Amino acid sequence: MMKHINKKSLFIIVILLFCVFIPGCSTLNNLQVKVGLKNSDFEYINQGKVKSITIQSTRDQGFRFVVTDQKAITELYDILSSAKKAKQKSNLKPDYIFEIDETNNKVLKFNYIVGLDKKNYGNLYNNNNVYIVSNRIDNDIITNFWNIRTPPNDFKSIYYGSVKDALNEYFKNKDKNKTIGINFDDDVDAARFILSTELDEFTSDIKSEFKNSSIVNQDKDKYDILVTVKTEGYKSTLYKLTVTFWDKSQQNEKKYYIINSYKNTRWDTTISENKPDTF
Repeated sequence: MMKHINKKSLFIIVILLFCVFIPGCSTLNNLQVKVGLKNSDFEYINQGKVKSITIQSTRDQGFRFVVTDQKAITELYDILSSAKKAKQKSNLKPDYIFEIDETNNKVLKFNYIVGLDKKNYGNLYNNNNVYIVSNRIDNDIITNFWNIRTPPNDFKSIYYGSVKDALNEYFKNKDKNKTIGINFDDDVDAARFILSTELDEFTSDIKSEFKNSSIVNQDKDKYDILVTVKTEGYKSTLYKLTVTFWDKSQQNEKKYYIINSYKNTRWDTTISENKPDTF
C-alpha cells in the first residue's frame, strides 16, 4: 500500500508524526500553512505582535470586554488560522466587532456573526478579507465571559416563541397579509442575547403564516403593523415581556403581557391583554 504514496505525501506524514512527539514544533505550523490546513493571514498573532483583542456586541454597547491573556489570544489564533477564506460575506448583521490591537499601535477590525451562514458565506470579515469561522469563537472565547451576559434558561425558545404567540393572538381575526415589521432593536434588556442567525431562523419560521413579515431595520414607518418587543424582567426560570402592536392605518395600539415561568421541568406561558398583578 505504501507504493501508492508519493514522496511529498510521505514527507508530510513523517513531519506530522515527528511533530506530534515534539511539543512546540514550529515546523508543523509552517507545514499546515503550506498544505492549506491553515491560512497565514493571522501569523502576526502567533508571532506575539498582539497586545489585546477587544470584543464588542453590536446590539448592546454595555457588553464589551478586552482579552489580554496570551493563552486566550493563542486560542483565538488557532481558530482564526484554521478559518477558510470565502468570496462573499453573509448578509446578516454582525453580532460582534473584533478589534485586534497590535504592538505597533495598529488596530485591525473584523465583523463577526455567531454561527455559520446557511449559504456558506463568510461570517468573519473586514474590508479586505472574508472568512468562514467555526463557532469555537463563541464556544471557547466569548462563552468564558458569559458570567456578565448569562441569558435565562432556553432563551431562544421562550423569547421568540412568545413573540410568535403574540402574533397569532393579535392576528386571530385580522388580515395576515398586511406588512408586519417586528422591532427587536429597542429591546435593550435582551440585546446582548439576540443573535443574527437566530433572528434569521425566527423570520423563516413565521414567514409561512405571516408572509409579509420582516425584522425592522431602521425602517419602522414602512409597515402596516409595527410590532415592538420589550423585555420587562427575567431570571433563569422567569421571563416577562410585552409585545405591542401599532396599526398605522387605524392609529391604534394593542399590548400583550407575556409571562414565561419554569415549573415542574417545563415552561408555562400566559399571555394577557390586561396587565397581571405580578407583572
